[in-house]
Amino acid sequence: MLAIPIFLPLISGMFIFFLATVGRKWQEGLTRRLSILVMTLVMITALVHFGNLFWGSSDLTIWYLKKDIPVYFSIDAMGLVFSTLVVFAWILVTLYTFSYMEEDKKAARFLGCHLMTLGTLMGITSAGNLVTMYLFYEGMTLVTIGYVVHAQTKEAIAAGYKYLFYSIIGAFLGLVGFFYIYQFGTTLAFVPGGVLEAGKIAGHETLLRVVILGMIIGFGSKAGMFPLHGWLSTAHPVAPAPASAILSGVNTKMGVLAIIRVIYYIAGPEFIRGSFVQYVGIFLTLLTVFMGSMLAYKERIMKRRLAYSTVSQVSYILFGVLLLHPLALVGAMLHVIYHSVIKNNLFLCAGAVIHQTGSTRVEEYRGIGKRMPVTMICFTMASLALVGIPPFSGFVSKWELCMGALASGIGFAKIAGPVILLISALLTAGYLLTVSVHAFYDKPVQDKFCEADYKMLLPMIILAILALGLGIFAEPVLSFMTNVVSQVL
Repeated sequence: MLAIPIFLPLISGMFIFFLATVGRKWQEGLTRRLSILVMTLVMITALVHFGNLFWGSSDLTIWYLKKDIPVYFSIDAMGLVFSTLVVFAWILVTLYTFSYMEEDKKAARFLGCHLMTLGTLMGITSAGNLVTMYLFYEGMTLVTIGYVVHAQTKEAIAAGYKYLFYSIIGAFLGLVGFFYIYQFGTTLAFVPGGVLEAGKIAGHETLLRVVILGMIIGFGSKAGMFPLHGWLSTAHPVAPAPASAILSGVNTKMGVLAIIRVIYYIAGPEFIRGSFVQYVGIFLTLLTVFMGSMLAYKERIMKRRLAYSTVSQVSYILFGVLLLHPLALVGAMLHVIYHSVIKNNLFLCAGAVIHQTGSTRVEEYRGIGKRMPVTMICFTMASLALVGIPPFSGFVSKWELCMGALASGIGFAKIAGPVILLISALLTAGYLLTVSVHAFYDKPVQDKFCEADYKMLLPMIILAILALGLGIFAEPVLSFMTNVVSQVL
């Protein structure tokens, strides 16, 4: 039962992708039936996943790479948060995809990549040790290249190469860390508090901290952290909107999860507390927050603007993770959920505008609110949440992050953290809310009503309601995340 949510979509996606690449005649007229099949597989994955949570899933060892290196699955509280997020996002984005890709002749190949990506992400969130997480993390890179190069234009192919280049650098840094952890750790399994053995690491502390910093930067490539952030702004404009939603709202969180595993389950927070690893990491995250917001403010292509926004917002999460304080970690975990809900919605809204009107630039959104009112209302609600205006959800997570920074005891983080987060929020208002103002108050280029169909609108409406509802009814989520953090610490 634990293996089904991982291998059912993975194997099914491989089969669909293979059929889509060996010939095209069989695809004629099968897009609708294939869509039903894909949605069925996604729902089975979701039901089995939630069944595992309800009945309690046992550990599962697939095979041994070496006698002491098993490929091993086990869902803990941290994995539960991320795996549930993956499943929920997949149901909504998949429904949206059927309408968005209806006229695309390469839809079958995209759906194959889509299913394989679901399988690899469930493998990452269910991994019980470092080697299992690393294998599926690299598998995620291979299958999501199909997202980036889907259009097969010159720009898409170039973006695919860039995405692969950044991913290889990150994977190299992660692999180097794996070898050192194997040498100096008691186990490769994820253990709250860390696995480094005091006797083995004596005299090697500085080397190990350098390696841990390298792993944080390496896994930070998927999370869009400076200096390995450049692929996002190149990949998003060329990828289909559902792919952009997944890459930004979900895949970036796998980089966050990998960094959490390294800091809290492998190295241990006490090993890096007060060291150059923590201070350099905090500096890089704050730099990324500010830089991403500035680049988004200046960008005129909507999907690239949202990509730079992701660069900034995911580093909010990493900032909270690296503060090594319970309040900050709670804020980071809340922002994992809230940012995924918000950014999925923003990319789906932008995709709906592109699908219906072909508008890709910010200035082309003038008056679009009168032609696509529901889409732009959803966009505005998500924008308010991302800025952090109460009672929207983003306010709750950013409040906890600021409180965590003030309570952390780290001098420059206590001052620079809240200040940069506030500046970033103001810039976010500048590059998102101005779009909504012009969309509803400017005169449209033409008066033709062109709202998206229900399969595209329903996911956007659900996500917009959640962006508000998770802020108004924040207490249950806050209580749950506090319990998760207490188990981690």
